[in-house]
Amino acid sequence: MTQQVQGVVAPGKNQPVRVETILVPDPGPGEAVVKIQACGVCHTDLHYKQGGINDDFPFLLGHEAAGTVESVGAGVTDVAPGDFVILNWRAVCGQCRACLRGRPQYCFDTHNAKQKMTLAGGTELSPALGIGAFAEKTLVASGQCTKVDPSVSPAVAGLLGCGVMAGIGAAINTGQVGRGDSVAVIGCGGVGDAAVVGARLAGAAKIIAVDIDDKKLATARRMGATHTVNSRTSDPVEAIRELTGGFGADVVIEAVGRPETYQQAFYARDLAGTVVLVGVPTPDMKLELPLLDVFGRGGALKSSWYGDCLPSRDFPMLVDLHQQGRIDLAAFVTETIGLDEIEKAFERMHDGDVLRSVVEF
Repeated sequence: MTQQVQGVVAPGKNQPVRVETILVPDPGPGEAVVKIQACGVCHTDLHYKQGGINDDFPFLLGHEAAGTVESVGAGVTDVAPGDFVILNWRAVCGQCRACLRGRPQYCFDTHNAKQKMTLAGGTELSPALGIGAFAEKTLVASGQCTKVDPSVSPAVAGLLGCGVMAGIGAAINTGQVGRGDSVAVIGCGGVGDAAVVGARLAGAAKIIAVDIDDKKLATARRMGATHTVNSRTSDPVEAIRELTGGFGADVVIEAVGRPETYQQAFYARDLAGTVVLVGVPTPDMKLELPLLDVFGRGGALKSSWYGDCLPSRDFPMLVDLHQQGRIDLAAFVTETIGLDEIEKAFERMHDGDVLRSVVEF
């Protein structure tokens, strides 16, 4: 039977979000209905609201979430009602050329629920990243549900569904930071700070955080940065080189997504070093680099999408590390809010006052 729940909808480009009645159908084959317990307010949700992703309004926002499986459809065997899960937006298919080559983290045919959630009047909703978790319940593909230790706080667990996983994965999976490496992270929002945590977890000897905001740099240091650079007052390339014996960092993670900061990352790495782009650029941005410099400096230029994670592998591992006290995921939760406070949370995000606001149900 279709259920009526409350959810947060972005009705049109740059329009204020509002709480609406959402109709959630019973799960069909391969689908699950999840009762949401917590969902982080991610910058991607703001992008949806601003029309920066696409124009398939109205959007049911929210995707960085954890909750309990309420019901499953026919053929679902990987999760069952009562399971505590983190939602992911890349349910792997198991059949595409990437999956068949043993690289499911690069799956080329990820999928979402086939049925649509709607407004009470029947208007179909576009769930953010195929999830739509700013709602009391949501419908997803069962493969988007990753079981983890149910004793972890939902507010903490949900953050692995997007931003924290993206940053940690950029360091560990994409950048392959190793013991003793030097790492620079440009941009110290939630994703950048997660990259700092990932670099520390991997055993980096020197972690240089770069930002234009001293408050963010102070937070990055609490997260594990060994050095900080305010790029409003210092040339970040020169500063990173000075801190690394004049050579540049082994791995530079760009968590802003702008051409000028990418160029800084490119020239701040050591010869044969690695640049990882995890910041999300807009469609109009262009990058220009001398091709001879790309050739002559060697190394690798990589982009990191979702931290190159495999949720079934990485989510339980990171939850376990948090439970052991080896990483402090709770440090990313700045505040907990209600469903009707998301518009204000977007404003605080824009002002740089929070790492994550988390909606609790």
